[in-house]
Amino acid sequence: MDRVLQSKINRRLTKDSAMKWLFGAVVATVLGITFFLFYGIGADGVGRLNLSFFTNFGSRFPEKAGIKAALVGTLALMAVVIPVSMFLGLCSAIYLEEYAKKNKWTAFIEMNISNLAGVPSVVFGLLGLTVFVRALSLGNSILAAGLTMSLLILPIIIVASQEALRSVPDTLREASYGMGATKWQTIIHVILPSATGSILTGSILSFSRAIGETAPLIVLGIPVIVQFLPTGPLSTFTALPMQIYDWAKRPQPEFADAASAGIIVLMVLLITMNGFAIYFRNRSEKKLKN
Repeated sequence: MDRVLQSKINRRLTKDSAMKWLFGAVVATVLGITFFLFYGIGADGVGRLNLSFFTNFGSRFPEKAGIKAALVGTLALMAVVIPVSMFLGLCSAIYLEEYAKKNKWTAFIEMNISNLAGVPSVVFGLLGLTVFVRALSLGNSILAAGLTMSLLILPIIIVASQEALRSVPDTLREASYGMGATKWQTIIHVILPSATGSILTGSILSFSRAIGETAPLIVLGIPVIVQFLPTGPLSTFTALPMQIYDWAKRPQPEFADAASAGIIVLMVLLITMNGFAIYFRNRSEKKLKN
């Protein structure tokens, strides 16, 4: 009996060890691919990261090509995307989670919002082309692109905000009501401060997706080379993803180096935004513990 038991234990330990090595090998493979990808991009693009690369506009000559218009256009685009998507997403999540009755209709709406989070970005580009560019005659402007990108990430923000609001313990709500606070006062002073870290984390990760999307911009007809800076929300502009896409498809190897440099700049923006997400989450958790 002891031999049978020991044999079963040994088989289980062998399987456990095999799965440990398998998962470790998968992680090592992913990290290796990521390292070689970053190394290839860095080796090709670091040499182009000089002052002229940031101060020059796009050009058909690779040695003169820069990202001045694309970088400013990307920042202007996010200046529209962030407030619009945050306002609509957070307000929608608060209504669905705190005010709407839990019935089949609400469940149907939440299911469709979750499904929209997985819709390909080109579909939102077609929606933006139909509504904002043609119906509202906004053209290929910052406002049209910003509203389209806001629709793209809106479902993700709503879902993330709902999960953050759900994670707030009911005891905090009940304590607030017991002190005589109204529903709105409870949301503003109790629920939202407790869920701020998770809401900001999900929202900033959504902004990271918006800043790197290319397909909706292509559908909207955003140009790849612009020789001026935008002056307002209705100005024509270009963005870093469009500039990188244009350089990557050109046959000259110098443009490939410029594309790699543009990818490095875009990655720095993404890492910075993700860093802010981690900072705000940790700060919110420390406030809750104190």
